[in-house]
Parts: sequence; C-alpha cells; structure tokens
Amino acid sequence: MVGAEQYGFYVVLFNFSLIFNMLTDFGLTNFNTKNIAQNQQLVSKHVSKLIWLKFFLAFGYVTISLLAAFLIGYSFSQIKFLLILVLNQVIASFLLYLRSNLSGLHLFKTDSILSIMDKGLLIIICGVLILKYPVGFQIEWLVYSQTMAYLVTTLIAFLLVLRQTGWIRIRYDYRFILAILKKTAPFALLIFLMTVYTRIDFVMLERMLDNGNLYSGIYAQAYRITDAFSMFAYLFAALLLPIFSKMIKDRTEIENMIKKSATILLIPVFILVMVIIFHSSEIMNLLYLQHADQSYPVLNILTIGFVGIASIYIFGTLLTANGNLKQLIIISGVGVILNITLNFLLIPKYNYTGAAISSMITQLMMAVTQIYLAYKIFNLKIIPKEAIKWVLFIAIILLQGYFIKERNIMSWQLSFFVNIILSFVWVFVLRIIKFEQINKFLNQVF
Repeated sequence: MVGAEQYGFYVVLFNFSLIFNMLTDFGLTNFNTKNIAQNQQLVSKHVSKLIWLKFFLAFGYVTISLLAAFLIGYSFSQIKFLLILVLNQVIASFLLYLRSNLSGLHLFKTDSILSIMDKGLLIIICGVLILKYPVGFQIEWLVYSQTMAYLVTTLIAFLLVLRQTGWIRIRYDYRFILAILKKTAPFALLIFLMTVYTRIDFVMLERMLDNGNLYSGIYAQAYRITDAFSMFAYLFAALLLPIFSKMIKDRTEIENMIKKSATILLIPVFILVMVIIFHSSEIMNLLYLQHADQSYPVLNILTIGFVGIASIYIFGTLLTANGNLKQLIIISGVGVILNITLNFLLIPKYNYTGAAISSMITQLMMAVTQIYLAYKIFNLKIIPKEAIKWVLFIAIILLQGYFIKERNIMSWQLSFFVNIILSFVWVFVLRIIKFEQINKFLNQVF
C-alpha cells in the first residue's frame, strides 16, 4: 500500500533496530528458559531480581542504537523514526523475557498463545485502519500499531507470570546480577553475531547504493516472506530449547528426539521451498502492485537459504542447550565476516540480488557447520536407508513441481495446493515419518 521506497525506508531502520537488540536482552531470555526448565523452583526469585536488570539493559540499548545511527550519518527524520522502533524492541524484549518464564515452566500452550497474540492484535489494528483509510495509509501507522499490540500482550504476559510467582517484589542484588551477566554474556554475543549476519544486508543496501531505500524495499518484498516463515521455525525452536535442556540434564537418550524434531520441521520446509520456487512470480504479483518482477528472483534465492535457517533453529538450539556457546560464537563470527565480505563484493554489481545471494550462502554455510558439529558432539549416526529416503523425497517433489508447472493443466493457485498435498502423500509413502511418531512427538512437547 505504501510502495517499495517508503517501505524500504521503514525496513532499513527496522533491521537497524534489531542489530543492537541483544543489548536489551543480553541473552537473558535463552538463559532464563534453560535455567528455569532445569530449576523450576527458582522462577519467583529470578523474576524479582531480573526485572530491574531488564530496565537497565533497555536504557543502554536505546542509547547505543541512537548513537550508532548518528555516527553512520542518519538524518533527523530517520533517527526520530528509529526511536519509536527501538522502543518497540524494548517492549518486545520484555515480552520475550516474560514468556521465557512460562516456557521454562513447560506452559507451552500459554506461551504459544502469547507468541501469536501480538501479531494477531497487529493484524486487527492495521486491518481496521486499512478498511477505514484504503487510500493514504502511512507507514508510521504500522509502527504505532506494533506499539499498541506489544503493550497489550506484554501486560497480559506479566499478569500470567504473576499468577505463577505470586506478588513480585523487585530487588536489587548486585552480586546476583553480575553473576547472571557473566553467564549470559556468551548468549548475548552469539545473538549479536547472528543478528548481524542476518540483518546487515538491509543497512548495507541503503548505505552503499544510490536510491538505497527503493532497492531495500524491493529486497524486503521477498525477504519479509521468508522472515514470516522463520517465525514458525523460531516458535518450534522455542519449544525445543527447554526440552533439549531437560533431556541433557537428565541424561536422557536424545538422538531420537533430535531426528524427530528435525524431520517434523524440515519436511514442510522442503515442501514450502519447492512450491515457492515454482510459483514465486505468481505469488509476488499477487502480493504487490509494483516491482514484483524484480523481487521474485530474490524470493527464490532467499527461500533456498531458508532451508539453512530452519536447520539452524534445530541444531543451533541443540548446541545452545548443551552449552556449546564458544563453538557457536566462532561459527557465527565467521558468518559475519563471510556475509559482510560477500555483500561488499556483490551489492555494487548485483544490488538486491547480490544481497540475496550473500544471505543464502551464509545461511547454508552456517547450517552445514552446525549440523556437522552437532553430529560430532552427540555422536549421531547417519542411517543410509533414511538418507536415501530424504534424497528420493526431495528429487520426487522437485520433479513433481516441474511437471505440474510445465504441463500448465490447472491454475497456479490449484497447482500450489496440489503440490503441497501430493508432497505430504510422498512423506508417508516413503515412510519418512509415521502418524504414530507425530502423535508421540506432540504428546512429548505439549
């Protein structure tokens, strides 16, 4: 509705607000989820002592983000817009921290509802605005709608945590806070590095190219779709972190859980990648009135990279639960260097397509490295029969998608859903997964 250039103005600043976002959390969410899952009796003590720290970290995050924006030469209008976005990130960080307590207590249904509540409210608020003002919608309204949605959901999350902990008395404990920061610092560094190599491409596009907001907007038209898919993978990982943490602490056999979770997440991911690659042009023309033909090749590239993102959410979560933060930090540091180097080389020549290629290569390399590390640390075994099934499955759905596309015997909307249905049929024909395995996994999670 607002056009690629105005959306590009927003999305560049939004991604900039995420780069230093780890300062407002400093790894507390991941640490808290893991720690509460292993020591549920500590939830009341931790909440009362960590709320104060969250306010302190939020102040530091806002200050550093605005200072960095000033140093790289953002205009006054950009910094003013950025201020609202960083405040939104502060509220969102409080929401994630509160949810980590519920997740650590294994209240997964409650956590899952909260995880979609802010998005649901945002859709409702923006939907009303769009219906009331079909012409003249302003990008600022999206940001203000986010603020309202975050505030309401955070308040509800706080009340739900209070229900578990009883009345919270905020206490300042210098030694406790210092001890927590020492433990969470590796989490914070890891999150920072991962955020840089996934978000810096927008900032580099805007800074390196003339009319950078327009190019960033075209890139964002495709990126936002894979970013939305990532929410599903992220929620999956949020469920797995406390489960992996508890199983590792209890020395429970974990290999079957790893393989089941990877299978259940990656099957829909591969199917999604296939249908998008064969229908990317139609999808982008359905969603956008401008620049669809420029952004659909970007969507194809980023979608392939999404396989890496989903894999990282499984195996990176496993390594995090096991405490292999040093290795993950080194891998992510290499990812930052790789991504920035590729962007410097490819953006001037291929602009938004170059940024997409850089992202895809980085995500796939990070995934391969983390999978290798997980297999080595946990002594996981590759079963040839299962590997052959996966190769067959991927080959079959690609040939199926190509055949349906080339024959052009039905509308693209119908072929989209036919491809998805047939692909899931192949899952069970090849016996990659069984119904009883899905039921057992869901019972274990919920």
